[in-house]
Order: sequence, then structure tokens, then C-alpha cells
Amino acid sequence: EVQLVEAGGGLVQAGGSLRLSCAASGFTFQTYGIGWFRQAPGKGREGISCISKSDYSTWYADSVKGRFTMSSDNAQMMVYLQMNSLKPEDTAIYYCAALVKCSIWWIRSIPVYEHSGQGTQVTVSS
Repeated sequence: EVQLVEAGGGLVQAGGSLRLSCAASGFTFQTYGIGWFRQAPGKGREGISCISKSDYSTWYADSVKGRFTMSSDNAQMMVYLQMNSLKPEDTAIYYCAALVKCSIWWIRSIPVYEHSGQGTQVTVSS
């Protein structure tokens, strides 16, 4: 059974940092790519970042490029999202997802995925 469990969300002031983690099980990173997407209240899903299963290349949304860093620990089946210089507009529920193909198109379109976790709330106060 595929499981993805996010952790690390919370309340932070603008300019602060948070590190999200995602514990993955039931598959390997050679089976699926891994991505993070978010959903703010009243808005649709927004792809944030993903790592390709084929060559581990990493893609970022323009809105977070230079501020967020996605990484993975394949041995531990963990995925991380380091978020720096947070802004109020980053407030959303953040989800970890297993996806068939990571590419810039996954970032730029409404992200589709095979499995996702329950999400973790990130709130950035101004």
C-alpha cells in the first residue's frame, strides 16, 4: 500500500523558514516521481516542485524558485521541502505526491498524481 505522510507545517512569520518532510512507503522512487503541490483556500492546486524518477532532475514553480529547495533521501524514502523567505501568499495546505512523470509541465499545469498524503498546513503571517 502506497503511503505518503507529510509533517513540518506550522505558523511562521513572513521571512521565516520551515522544512516540510514526507515519509513515503509502499513504492520506490524508481516507480514514481515525487512532487509537492499546495492548495490555498478557495484556490486550485498549484505544483511547487518535483523530482524526476528517471534522472532525479528537479523542477520548481517560478513562484518559489530561489526560496524553496526540494530534496530526497532515497535510502530512507524521505522527501523534504526547505522553504525560506516565506511570504503570506505561501499560506496553503502542502501535499506530497507520487506522480508518473515529473516535468516542468507538471509544475505549470494543474498537477495530477497517483497518490498523495493528507497534507500539512503552512500559515505565514504578515
